[in-house]
Amino acid sequence: MAETAVYDRKANIDSSSFRFQPEDKRLILAHLSFAFGALLIGTIAGLLQTLQRAGWITLPPQIGYYQLLTAHGVLLALVFTTFFIVGYFYSGLARTLGGELNPRARVLGWIGFYMMSVGVIIATALILVNEATVLYTFYAPMEASPWFYVGAALLVVGSWFSAFAVFSSYLRWRREHKGESSPLFAFMAVATMILWLHATLGVAVEVVFQLIPWSFGWVDRINVSLSRTLFWYFGHALVYFWLLPAYVYWYVNIPKIVGGKIFSNSLPRLTFLLFILFSIPVGFHHQLNEPGITSFWKFLQVILTMMVVVPSLLTAFSILATFELAGRAKGAKGLFGWIKKLPWKDARFFSPVMAMLIFVPAGAGGIILASYQLNQTVHNTWFVTGHFHMTLASTVVLTFFGIAIWLIPSLTGRKLTRNMNRLGIVQAILWGVGMIFLSGTMHIVGLMGAPRRSAYATYGNHEVAMAWLPYYDIIAIGAVFLFVGSLIELYIFLHLMFVAPKTNEPVQYPIGDMAETAKEPPRILERWSVWIGLSLTLSIIAYTIPFISLFEHAPPGSLPIRTW
Repeated sequence: MAETAVYDRKANIDSSSFRFQPEDKRLILAHLSFAFGALLIGTIAGLLQTLQRAGWITLPPQIGYYQLLTAHGVLLALVFTTFFIVGYFYSGLARTLGGELNPRARVLGWIGFYMMSVGVIIATALILVNEATVLYTFYAPMEASPWFYVGAALLVVGSWFSAFAVFSSYLRWRREHKGESSPLFAFMAVATMILWLHATLGVAVEVVFQLIPWSFGWVDRINVSLSRTLFWYFGHALVYFWLLPAYVYWYVNIPKIVGGKIFSNSLPRLTFLLFILFSIPVGFHHQLNEPGITSFWKFLQVILTMMVVVPSLLTAFSILATFELAGRAKGAKGLFGWIKKLPWKDARFFSPVMAMLIFVPAGAGGIILASYQLNQTVHNTWFVTGHFHMTLASTVVLTFFGIAIWLIPSLTGRKLTRNMNRLGIVQAILWGVGMIFLSGTMHIVGLMGAPRRSAYATYGNHEVAMAWLPYYDIIAIGAVFLFVGSLIELYIFLHLMFVAPKTNEPVQYPIGDMAETAKEPPRILERWSVWIGLSLTLSIIAYTIPFISLFEHAPPGSLPIRTW
């Protein structure tokens, strides 16, 4: 019997007729396909290095633990996320800005795709041949092949072209609709890419002006403190580059799926503008234990870090309000009766809600890590890695999986069948269970002092180190769950790409409608020059004097070293 489709006329979806243009389909699918290819390689590397640290396997001499850790971090944290985000943004822009991307945006999009792809292939090849085992943070003075840094530069610069493609489509719409507020999806995509461009200035300067000349031998030494500061100028904002597209889905797409409406037209815009302001001048909270930066500037950036909590709480309020209003519109009674009215059997909803729930302890862990005193307890332990996996590998990735399960059929003209929908829910449950084992245990053993970024060792059978070993086994069990979940997600992706039954019905792309009570947003929210100027000003205040100090009081610099 043929599988029935999840989508039907009674479903909570956008029933308007919409079809992607073939040129847009190819561009979006190219990005999504590359992203899932990176997911496959990155999860294999993650599984192997976790099993090695637990002592379950012994890697062959040709493969190193840190080599796998580098591949895992680069391919999942940098490559999978960037390609998926760009593809998702292109799809939403085509849907909300007139039905297609403009020709200029397509050209810029393809330039960005090829530059990023070439850069990733170069960097990945060097990781796999063990010429770039420097982890995804590529800290100096560990030195990779110079071509690894060239690949990283191509990835960053290519992503700028992707951002320009987003801006091009948005600006065309603004010219054609003067005086109107832009669609919420487009506004959020532009805000995310503005944040990305600003943040990547730091890592671009580090790679182009420090790491490439140093690794090619054009200069002998490198200012390590300066290079790390430039990296973390980018490194923490990178977290919000991952997170904001998940927020886009929560704010814009999910209201349609749950049968509700977007609670406010102004609050989501203000939330994203606050992220532009407060997510960049906060990198020092990753460097609280590093010398060369005075305590005043570290403390200032800790304060700014805590300000980022505000837009996150605004998001929680807005999303829960949307859910409650949707449930009560369906007749829910009592204080929490609306929860029962939500579509828990819909993978498009279930996966991101699982992500939202995991984000609660993830956010609490982030506050601990950003606190001046509490950070001392867990610095460079597996607590940090556990937090990272709850934010990126849970909140962000599960939301992306929830997006993919309907976005791929909308691009390929195939049906999301009930079986694939059920499999998507199973995948999300496996992922959640795996993350409890892996990330939850990482937090516990981190509090016990287990170090991050270290291969299997018993430290001479020291009693403290021996007490960590049972926890490593639990983490390895979690890694197995997550690997199986990754394989299921890749199967869903391939099935929806090539196997699911074809349909001639219009694309169903859920975009939420505004609530009748939502007021027109103030014009100031879309005056980008104001918000970009404020963001640059905050960064100048937070970084100028520390940068001057790093130049004036820097030691001669470090020679390149290779520890592998």
